[in-house]
Amino acid sequence: MDYLQLIETMTPAIYKSLKRSVEIGKWPDGKALTPEQRREALQAVIAWGKLHLPESEQVGFIDKGHKAGESCDDPVETTLKWKGENLD
Repeated sequence: MDYLQLIETMTPAIYKSLKRSVEIGKWPDGKALTPEQRREALQAVIAWGKLHLPESEQVGFIDKGHKAGESCDDPVETTLKWKGENLD
């Protein structure tokens, strides 16, 4: 079985368990994940989400829709004006 087949056959329960394990850094039995296990589990969670979840529910999704058009999205150069000082 290749990696993609493994991801495709993962159940939602396994996905949730892996996701929780990555979040807290421990397996369901309480044993700590190694850095390699955490990396591999996170990759599996991301891959499963790409196949089975809408974009807004995937790991790493950032909703920028509500900020569209705000000044922080389109920086404009402004001139600073100092009050109370004559800098000329």
